[in-house]
Amino acid sequence: MTAADEAKVLAATPTRLLIGGVWQDAAEGRKFDVLDPSTGSTLVAVADAGPEDGIRAIDAAAAAQDAWAATAPRKRSDILRHAWEAVQERRDDIALLMTLEMGKPIAESLGEVTYGSEFLRWFSEEAVRITGRYGVNPEGTGRTIVSQHPVGPCYLITPWNFPLAMATRKIAPALAAGCTVVIKPAELTPLTTLYVAQLFQEAGLPDGVLNVVPTTKAGALTEPILNDRRLRKLSFTGSTAVGVKLLQQAAVNVLRTSMELGGNAPFVVFEDADIDAAVEGAMLAKFRNIGQACTASNRFLVQESVADEFAEKLTARVSALPIGRGTDDGVRIGPLINEAAVKKAEDLVQDAVNRGADVRIGGGPIDRPGTFYSPTVLDRVPADSEILRTEIFGPVVGIARFATEDDAVRLANNTEYGLVSYVYTKDLARGQRMIERLETGMMGLNAGVISNASAPFGGVKQSGIGREGGFEGIHEYLSTKYTMTPSPFA
Repeated sequence: MTAADEAKVLAATPTRLLIGGVWQDAAEGRKFDVLDPSTGSTLVAVADAGPEDGIRAIDAAAAAQDAWAATAPRKRSDILRHAWEAVQERRDDIALLMTLEMGKPIAESLGEVTYGSEFLRWFSEEAVRITGRYGVNPEGTGRTIVSQHPVGPCYLITPWNFPLAMATRKIAPALAAGCTVVIKPAELTPLTTLYVAQLFQEAGLPDGVLNVVPTTKAGALTEPILNDRRLRKLSFTGSTAVGVKLLQQAAVNVLRTSMELGGNAPFVVFEDADIDAAVEGAMLAKFRNIGQACTASNRFLVQESVADEFAEKLTARVSALPIGRGTDDGVRIGPLINEAAVKKAEDLVQDAVNRGADVRIGGGPIDRPGTFYSPTVLDRVPADSEILRTEIFGPVVGIARFATEDDAVRLANNTEYGLVSYVYTKDLARGQRMIERLETGMMGLNAGVISNASAPFGGVKQSGIGREGGFEGIHEYLSTKYTMTPSPFA
């Protein structure tokens, strides 16, 4: 990629708010800079929405709701399909834009275009498959009709780590169900959402159905939107701490909510595992997206008899990871999103080392422009280390050892989180036991990547409520109505 390529895609990206089909400045005229984490330089300045803009956005969504809900499912489906086609046509530009604002290697950004766009195609197909049922009540005195209806205007809040997929995973089912949307992208990575919103306009989406309000004042923007009685649904992806606050605010108007929150994924390797396959899975589960994923493996629990072999082979692979700006050829590890992320990784590693963990490779920030942290492998991490309790969100492996299957289950479940787990074993029965015993909403059994648009994504415990993707995903945006009619034979 050249500087000219970067300038071209930035020039083609909207930098204003989208409200009621009109690109416009923030009411207060504020803007904020979007930075390139690989250099710290400013990419562009984006309109900074305030409370007044939030209300205008919900006005637009509410005004468009009835007409969009009444739009034929096939028409909604076609618009989503056209949006998918537009993303395919611009895949190189979208990938470059994600790499610029988030930092991930361009190859991973292209992978995200494939994954993220699949939500548009999947839910374009689900839009025409919303069904109900008709039947006779048990007494035979009436007929039962169960129908599905769009919940109404939705407020969607997305994180910074997957700028395309986190937007499409929420927008697509909402639109497919017949709901209008106000979306607030993360202030660190708003550009991809703005770019995709423009593609939706080109695909024929009516004005007001999708409204985009990036901001640096998330609380000030969000509070009046959540307090507006016209809003009927909140979907949030982010930290558990913020999710709890949003749930409290959403309770005032009894909003439907979907919450995809924090994770602390165990990666369990049993002594009967294919160690080479486990190492390959670990590389995917840990270092994809530079470790900045809620599905990233956070605690590596390895049975004692194979722990040395696993650690040695994993360290060899980590030592060969190319580091650099995401636009450079062959790079596997780009920058972390900002200085705070580097500081967090540094503090967690230092705490583990102070408690007795061994540093096999890495262990600190990289001295170069941007916010880079060296790929790190820690071995023999003590059980009381903070790194085993806190989501790392960086390229750091922490290996702890266990003796028995029961020990593995106890250690894996010893967290308030329950998003995803990974298990490597050749024993079919053991794998089945792990499905039933591990307290997570998802599992990779001898697999290091699990996300797919056709599967229900979500967790248990403090990792969230609701599901995104799969057949279940569209039902988060539908309400069920039951109607009783007298028997036609009475």
